[in-house]
Amino acid sequence: MADKPLTYDKAYAELEQIMNDLQADRIGVDELTVKVKRAVELITFCSQMLRSTEDEVGKLVKKLGLA
Repeated sequence: MADKPLTYDKAYAELEQIMNDLQADRIGVDELTVKVKRAVELITFCSQMLRSTEDEVGKLVKKLGLA
């Protein structure tokens, strides 16, 4: 079965889990690099989603003449 597409909420939840695991020392040295790389991917994804959403909302507000 194919993986479901990544959403902002899923990415944020995964990022929170990685951060919690790091803070609780549940990530060993062997998997640290993998987890940090994944965290960077998730942060990048979330940042892009936020910028895209902000742009779209801004366009909609302008279209309504509210800005």
